[in-house]
Amino acid sequence: MSSNPSNPSNDDETPKDPLAEMLQNLMGGQGMGNIDPAELAKAAGLPNDPNLLQQMFAQVQAMMSSTSDGPVNWQLAHDNARRVAAAGGDPSVNSQQAREIDEALRLAELWLDPVTDLPSTGLIGRAWSRAEWVEATLGTWKRLTEPVANSVANALSNALSQQMPEEMKSMMGGASSMLQNMGGAIFGMQLGQAIGALSAEVVSSTDIGVPLADLEMALLPANVAKFGEGLSLPENDIRLFLAVREAAHARLFVQVPWLRGHLLGAIEAYARGIHIDMSRVEDLARDLDPSNPEGIQEALSQGVFTPERTPAQTAALEKLETALALVEGWVDELTAEATEKVLPSATALREMVRRRRATGGPAEHAFSSLVGLELRPRRLRDAATLWATLKQERGIEGRDAIWHHPDLLPTGEDLDDPNGFSERRRLAEASDSEVDDALQKLLSGGYDTPDDAAAPDEPKAPEDGDPDSESGPTK
Repeated sequence: MSSNPSNPSNDDETPKDPLAEMLQNLMGGQGMGNIDPAELAKAAGLPNDPNLLQQMFAQVQAMMSSTSDGPVNWQLAHDNARRVAAAGGDPSVNSQQAREIDEALRLAELWLDPVTDLPSTGLIGRAWSRAEWVEATLGTWKRLTEPVANSVANALSNALSQQMPEEMKSMMGGASSMLQNMGGAIFGMQLGQAIGALSAEVVSSTDIGVPLADLEMALLPANVAKFGEGLSLPENDIRLFLAVREAAHARLFVQVPWLRGHLLGAIEAYARGIHIDMSRVEDLARDLDPSNPEGIQEALSQGVFTPERTPAQTAALEKLETALALVEGWVDELTAEATEKVLPSATALREMVRRRRATGGPAEHAFSSLVGLELRPRRLRDAATLWATLKQERGIEGRDAIWHHPDLLPTGEDLDDPNGFSERRRLAEASDSEVDDALQKLLSGGYDTPDDAAAPDEPKAPEDGDPDSESGPTK
């Protein structure tokens, strides 16, 4: 019996769907129905938990067989983040922990009042479990990563489509969305893994320097306790120091309402400019095989982004890094001022937090490799020095007035030379004044008068031979 190329048959003469055969070849000859959930999870860097994998794989199968509003299924990222957050144990916050956190944040607000001109927020201090942190911050994570997630999903979909034989492309029909969802599924699982892992490392709602939860002031008691392990410092001192940092962050973001959008906008501008390395994605599509999940893991977590940055990305990254450093430097300086006389361990804790923010934890590294962006203030110490210098020159009110408008923010040059900031600002303000004077003259018609026209009250100079002249012509 002859075979029909457009409708191939298997050994038992049962017609085989060409799309199914293509997917079977694409998935290492095993077919979609026989993909091992453990292998797919391994490709996304997930733990080998049979129950977790069974639930997750059911979601992935449903996702890949249906359409969605976008390339990424954020519900999958959410569910995976919650599972990872709970994997290491995530007990609910008890009443004693809630009371200790509330008292620490209230006291932190009192300690900050004398060292900043920004008023208190009036926010209620909260104690969160890791799952509660995931719920409170996932919306912001979606906003920050959606441009990257869409790029990854679309690039993988395009690459997979390019690998198809021409006769297959005409048969895809509505199934093309399945390929796009495949990329979104893998990215969603990895993003959920990174967010869930971060929930075990962060100690507060603003621990990474970005206000992930708007108008919130919160600490995670389990992670605060983990932070203090092995430090040989009083638990209450650690809690109070971290509470002052959280309260300082909250005060800054609440009382400077444009700042949150400024930071998130800089991150989004950078993410939108990310270019996908299509050659690597095409290699991934050719080699996509559940028997070799490390290849998928490596390509998605390390090699899908081109190492070169566009000029627009470079500018956005410089703006972001400077803004992050200014925020962290201000918080670092205020926390030191507020705690130096009341917490004997303040100096040691300040240095530990500085090093922790400079290096980042494992989950933060995983997140940065996934989205191609590190949210670490590389110039925290320079920024802290700048804020200390401004306080000496201008006082607390003058220092904090810098936050009144984004145009007043110091630049990277100011971090290089903190002592020269005031002089550079004075010259810039003088230059702006000259522009304002020139504009005012233009609007009042001052430029309509010829430069050599005499003033109304200035007498006209006599000319030779003028009969009104007191002296005759020169002989």
